[in-house]
Amino acid sequence: MNLKDNIHSSLEEVKGDEAWRMFRILSEFTEGFDKLSDLDLSVTVFGSARFDENDFYYKKTVELSQRLGEQGFPIISGGGPGIMEAANRGAADVDQVSVGLNIELPYEQKPNPYQNVALSFRYFFARKVMFVKHSMGYVCMPGGFGTLDELFEALTLMQTNRIYHMPLVLFGTNFWSGLIVWMKQSLLELKTVSDIDFDLIKITDDIDEVVSIMTSHREWKKEQILLSKEK
Repeated sequence: MNLKDNIHSSLEEVKGDEAWRMFRILSEFTEGFDKLSDLDLSVTVFGSARFDENDFYYKKTVELSQRLGEQGFPIISGGGPGIMEAANRGAADVDQVSVGLNIELPYEQKPNPYQNVALSFRYFFARKVMFVKHSMGYVCMPGGFGTLDELFEALTLMQTNRIYHMPLVLFGTNFWSGLIVWMKQSLLELKTVSDIDFDLIKITDDIDEVVSIMTSHREWKKEQILLSKEK
């Protein structure tokens, strides 16, 4: 086989791989939409995979998810260890729907045992669509790049009106305040964001406040659903 034939063969293999990748992506969307179709007005909790059960924020996440679960909120997490485990654990403790949207990673991500609804994703973007589609509120506990990624994606989607506005709560003032101060100083100074954009964020250390925010938003959403049906 000459060089030209080798190049042609390689290109055909790449095309074949791309075609199969599209089928895998479609299958992830299809399975996600199908399996979560009955999920109603859920709260997603994000946070670090590196906290163990003795960590302060792990314990707070368990408590928060228990409280939200008792108020009728299904809980969604990324399905892994740390804060994700704590979120699923709290929901499972009160017999609430406990969803884990797992992702295949080379390290850190290992499915936790507290999910009673579990999906596995290969592609981050398919997984992110499930978070957005099936959540009516986000709680971001302290975390790393992944948590920040989810935070800023949600902010961007709401800022650009690509999704309906929903509560975006940052739990842990000591952890999050420095980021917000930096954004207000640096981003506002350069006018890359507006003052009103910060209305999309709520920072708190109070579990009662988080529960109140989510329940109030749920009542508002129910009212909007009823109004839309009457039209």
